Amino acid sequence: MKISGLKNKNLILFEAISGSRSFGLATESSDTDIRGVYYASKEDFFGLNYTPQISNETNDITYYEIGRFVELLQKNNPNMLEILASPEDCIQHKNELMNWLKPEDFLSKLCKDTFAGYAVSQIRKAKGLNKKILNPVDKERKSILDFCFILKNQGSIPLKKWFREFPSSGGVSEGRGDLLQEKCGLVSIDNTKGIFALFYDNSGDLQYKGIIQSGEANQLSVSSVPKDEKPIAYLFCNLDAYSTYCKDYREYWKWVSERNEERYNVNQQHGQNYDSKNMMHTIRLLQSCEQIFKNGSLNIRVENRDELLDIKTGNWSYDTVMKKAEDLIRSIAFHYSHSKLPEFPDISKTTKILTEIREVLYIRS
Repeated sequence: MKISGLKNKNLILFEAISGSRSFGLATESSDTDIRGVYYASKEDFFGLNYTPQISNETNDITYYEIGRFVELLQKNNPNMLEILASPEDCIQHKNELMNWLKPEDFLSKLCKDTFAGYAVSQIRKAKGLNKKILNPVDKERKSILDFCFILKNQGSIPLKKWFREFPSSGGVSEGRGDLLQEKCGLVSIDNTKGIFALFYDNSGDLQYKGIIQSGEANQLSVSSVPKDEKPIAYLFCNLDAYSTYCKDYREYWKWVSERNEERYNVNQQHGQNYDSKNMMHTIRLLQSCEQIFKNGSLNIRVENRDELLDIKTGNWSYDTVMKKAEDLIRSIAFHYSHSKLPEFPDISKTTKILTEIREVLYIRS
């Protein structure tokens, strides 16, 4: 089934302009998103062709089957509650049966998890983005050798620096800076973590395994070393730091490959080191949650348009936006503890309403 099929068969129960235009946050460049509700025909509902959701190719127009719509409302899904609370001037079509579904039958304390919980996840995402922007990772990937150090006196020096500066002595080196990791041999030291005795095969006869087998190695190699051999140094490998680096490297370059370049460039232009559009909607979502527990109702048309658009423009610093979010989270916790809303929506009541709507629709058809 396509959207055109819904319209041709008169299956659409509700249709409204949603998103920034319904919130009162639209600007000249804002898209027009449409969200709606339809009902499956009797044949599709009782047969094998039930479809819970239908969207166009760009997902800016989406319709939910009324059963799926009510199911998500019962879970206090923010998107569904916002559709149900669409301002009158955004509603383009509304079947009279949709009046049977009222926000007050669905609003519950579950909204703390769905509204504020989602917002908190976006704040964590914003903090991660802030970290990525402020701490870019070089494209050239580091080797585990970059996390190896030679113990010296009361401190340590990086292994690669030590290779460059190792003094000519004892026949080990014919000059400064010609040690090769491939000729090294490591032996683990009992009762220590990440510390190895380092030996060097200057003759080439001992055939040590080297410190690593290849440049992509994720662990050090240990060698069989004759008992009478003397170590030339002791090596420490910070495996924890290397593991953290590998994780950060993967996440950073995955983010680079998947990021929205247009939005990223906007964020770079205002220089606040966070996704300003996403944080605007996060603050709006937290304010909606605060309103639900403070007033027991949901009005999605914002009263602080200028403030929110100021955040979107990047006129607020990262720290100021984070403080705003933290203040709202504390306020939500306070009003939640005093709210008279039920713990959960009345599933029996709302399911009965859905059943009655279907009965009317299928009798008519």
